[in-house]
Amino acid sequence: MRFIHTSDWHLGQTLHQFERNTEHQAFLDWLTATLVHQKADALLISGDIFDTANPSAAAQKQFYRFLQQAKAAQPHLQIVIIAGNHDSPGRLEAPAPLMESLDVTVIGFVPRDLDGNIDLQRLVVPLRNAEGAITAYCLAIPFLRPGDVPRIEDANDPYMEGIALLYQQTLEYALHLRQPQQAIIALGHCHMTGGEISEESERRIVIGGTEALSANIFDSHVAYAALGHLHLAQKVGKQDHLRYCGSPIPLSFAEVDYQHQVLQVDLDGERVGDITPLFVPRAVELLRVPRQPQVLAKVLVALTALDIPRDTPADRMPFLEVRVLLDAPEPGLRATIEQALEGKPVRLAKIETTFVKRNAQVSDNNTMAELEKLQPDQIFERLYQSKYGTEEGTPTPPELSKAFAELMLGTSGDQA
Repeated sequence: MRFIHTSDWHLGQTLHQFERNTEHQAFLDWLTATLVHQKADALLISGDIFDTANPSAAAQKQFYRFLQQAKAAQPHLQIVIIAGNHDSPGRLEAPAPLMESLDVTVIGFVPRDLDGNIDLQRLVVPLRNAEGAITAYCLAIPFLRPGDVPRIEDANDPYMEGIALLYQQTLEYALHLRQPQQAIIALGHCHMTGGEISEESERRIVIGGTEALSANIFDSHVAYAALGHLHLAQKVGKQDHLRYCGSPIPLSFAEVDYQHQVLQVDLDGERVGDITPLFVPRAVELLRVPRQPQVLAKVLVALTALDIPRDTPADRMPFLEVRVLLDAPEPGLRATIEQALEGKPVRLAKIETTFVKRNAQVSDNNTMAELEKLQPDQIFERLYQSKYGTEEGTPTPPELSKAFAELMLGTSGDQA
């Protein structure tokens, strides 16, 4: 059988207040066509369907429309979805009875019976090929919170060891069910040891001091681990069958150079045959100008040189991050940049300023006792020197000192 592995859609995400519905819809339309063209038997989605636990009505409608259209386009398609750390488990599972009619399985949280025991049966999903024969069993493990995992008495790390035990128990149940030539596929939404993260858009998962999980939680019987959470497509521990597929669109400017993709996986009996990346076309470009921070004069030259077709539709205009290197505050910076961009079909999303810090002798680590001895204007002067001062000493510009004095007077007046 053949399945497609994808994750981290983050439907409803905004990029510095700009909506991204067009990009997400372009991806979903492409994915639907890809499922048909590649004759996929299953679609595995490894968490973070939505960007927030309380997604907008538009984001939810976009998601459910995709499920309906994908099933209509590929009638025998089976879809398995697990919740990520951004998703609300309950909200994701709420329409499960309706989605079952579309052959969609959703696991938002670890199910338990009336006695509080984990219902392993619900976590093991049989995967069928186009003829309806079971070719694999899927361990559908969502993002795990401390209350989801089995309790282990006297464990050194109850959370980590609980996760490992849950995967082990679920695997043992699947091995009990499977027949010869049927594979075991594991789903997970977690941060694995050695995984490369995107600092600007990935929420760190730190529970009980645990930052990352060991790849040892996946037994040798696992033919393929379809992972979610990290936005860069990558292998885990250089093991070809343990994979993050990455996000389908860049979720921050730090991801502009990622090769966004889904992974096509072909099973050969109990093992994986081929793993093929299918690259997602980028509907809207993200531009960093310049690539590295430069002084303002050079930045303005680069912005003026931007060549973007003037007939670009409004919802396809590139998002722009401008990166400026400053050695002093520049109060009119945004207006200057906007003037340079006048008439260009781009959306200014972010201005990233980097300051040259020349004065290494000024310490930022003032104790509370030291700060209590200083007047507000002295603290302001120290802050200016720490960010913009030189070794010879640079006086604070009079206009800034005056503005700060007016601010302090206004604050004092409010308190009076």
